[in-house]
Amino acid sequence: MPFRSQDTLQEWLDEFHALGYPVTGTLKVLPQDGEDGSNTGLVAVSLHNASTVTYIQPESQGSHRWVVTLEPREDAVVLDAAGLHGLASELSIASVLCSFLQAKSQSVSG
Repeated sequence: MPFRSQDTLQEWLDEFHALGYPVTGTLKVLPQDGEDGSNTGLVAVSLHNASTVTYIQPESQGSHRWVVTLEPREDAVVLDAAGLHGLASELSIASVLCSFLQAKSQSVSG
């Protein structure tokens, strides 16, 4: 799948950054070995207001639907009002990025 290559995902992530969304955490492409040994990737989202492992990738191989995965945590996240507002903003940006990646992959696939 061409829209899963690390290079393509990095180009799209650079394009997303250029749009000027206020990203507080870190967004980066991580390598992921494809089932057939292909050069695939996923987008990791490091949240500033919570240390939850979060990443964005297609729902399944061959799917054009992208999803955000938030890994389970051992400890509770305790935030004051400002911290919760910051986390909500970060999750909103992750949602926008997920939609952006889905639209980009659909445009490549036709």
